Amino acid sequence: MHGMTGKQILVVEDEQPIREMIAFSLRRAGFLVREAENCRVAREQLVDRRPDLVLLDWMLPDMSGLELAKLLKRDKDTRELPIILLTARAEETDKVAGLEGGADDYMTKPFSPRELVARINAVLRRSGPGGGEDRIECEGLALDRASHRVTAGDRTVLLGPTEYRMLEFFMTHPERVYSREQLLDRVWGGNVYVEERTIDVHIRRLRKALAEHGRDSLIQTVRGAGYRFSALAH
Repeated sequence: MHGMTGKQILVVEDEQPIREMIAFSLRRAGFLVREAENCRVAREQLVDRRPDLVLLDWMLPDMSGLELAKLLKRDKDTRELPIILLTARAEETDKVAGLEGGADDYMTKPFSPRELVARINAVLRRSGPGGGEDRIECEGLALDRASHRVTAGDRTVLLGPTEYRMLEFFMTHPERVYSREQLLDRVWGGNVYVEERTIDVHIRRLRKALAEHGRDSLIQTVRGAGYRFSALAH
């Protein structure tokens, strides 16, 4: 399974054998890899040069990966940076907390190198430019595909890469109800490793971002069926 050639991944993992195994797998898949053993080194690396994606272990010696993810999402320079959290804990609540904290995906250890490369490719595709018309508008909400910016009136709507992709899908497929399964397929690219509950978390995040601009009613929950993007009151 090949990675997106030339894309740079920062691997933040304190356990050296695991970090080396991950780095080896990613290099073999065609990625450029940089390594950090804790959050302090990771932050120095990020100042030095921005990677295309951060692979971030949940448990680190100096601060948790989740804390670092939150910091990165708060800083305008790293807000758009895709993050995958690596966790040894399989508990749902932790995963949801991880996504609420700003991560775009999470993986529970142990995982296969193949699965890791598949997940990284999926997240990078979501944060890369899409095809089709460059500007989509609805109810004063505008999505500019060339710059990956969403605006409401003249104000920027702040979205992570997954929320952006989700909104892009909704705005290009309005007035139709999509089940969680269909959204998984269309937004995550048929990525089998994402649970349906993850979708609700991203919908909540998208609504919260739109709510700051009074546009959250555009995304409607259709009981027992899924979600719909619509400017009409149903």
